[in-house]
Amino acid sequence: MKDVTTIENTGPEAIADWLAQQLAGAGAITIPGGSTPFPILAALIDRRAAGLDWAGIDVWPNDDRIVPEDHEASNTGKIRALLEPAGAQIMALAEGANPPHFALTWLGMGPDGHIASLFPNTDPQSGDPQKIRRLTPDPLPAHAPFDRITLTLPALANTDVILFTLGGAADKRAVFEAALRGEHDLPVARLLRLAAANSIPVTVFT
Repeated sequence: MKDVTTIENTGPEAIADWLAQQLAGAGAITIPGGSTPFPILAALIDRRAAGLDWAGIDVWPNDDRIVPEDHEASNTGKIRALLEPAGAQIMALAEGANPPHFALTWLGMGPDGHIASLFPNTDPQSGDPQKIRRLTPDPLPAHAPFDRITLTLPALANTDVILFTLGGAADKRAVFEAALRGEHDLPVARLLRLAAANSIPVTVFT
């Protein structure tokens, strides 16, 4: 696949530096939950002193668990607590909402090739007419056994740039590289094909 840049052996500070450049003047972005993004986001907040202004940036979660925002499993609640005081506007996902074109789609990925809450069993489609879906992973992850709400493939691919952060996991990297080679049809591979078809540059921090 063309237009994929792989950057190896980097920590949160280096990723935050890359993001700070991408976010200059950004109107809307979508970001992941989970454990990997938050040290990066914390480092990114420090970039305000270097001129990064969160005011005017709308932040959409890629997905969330169907729980109240004050629940420990809520991606939106954690993102809001971190970024709203910095000036960002946090947009909670809701069925029927109309997410915009994103300046950046930032994603994690599971070892099973899922992105956002588009797990293999959900059979996400590149031509999905909906931008947001409520669904149930199967099996439900033991650490978060909740129904989900998620951006769909077309919504995630409605972007200028796609970023993956794999958190240094060898199993995730193997799945991602196999997707680049077209060796499977997991959700991450479907998004990468959509990115290639629409000439969207992809950067992956391993």
